[in-house]
Amino acid sequence: MSNADPRILLVVACALVDTDGRVLLTQRPEGKALAGLWEFPGGKIDPGERPEDALIRELDEELGIVTQAACLAPLTFASHAYDDFHLLMPLFVCRRFSGTPIGREGQAIKWVRPNALRDYPMPPADEPLIPILQDLL
Repeated sequence: MSNADPRILLVVACALVDTDGRVLLTQRPEGKALAGLWEFPGGKIDPGERPEDALIRELDEELGIVTQAACLAPLTFASHAYDDFHLLMPLFVCRRFSGTPIGREGQAIKWVRPNALRDYPMPPADEPLIPILQDLL
């Protein structure tokens, strides 16, 4: 890493799993960094916010679904060095939520079988999460 004091960006992500064992992916919209790539839904953690609370907020904002902290199970995390920051991203699994996910921010969404996750191009930080998720499901 070129930067001697890299900024650490803390974000949270969710492997939302439906009753058929499929995982929800969302596509990064045009105009955002890494546009067009598929990722696990989630987002930035606000100062003073717990990761679970950030994820509950992001799932509502992005997908229009409601869940509770008790329904979020920590699975693993990603630690990835991008050029201008280092990303730290806990991944939670959620199987219990209310509502039907829709792309509230104009993003495409897709339910994907675990064995097909690699068919969707993802940001480098998301890719190492796939085998761990496939082992779980």
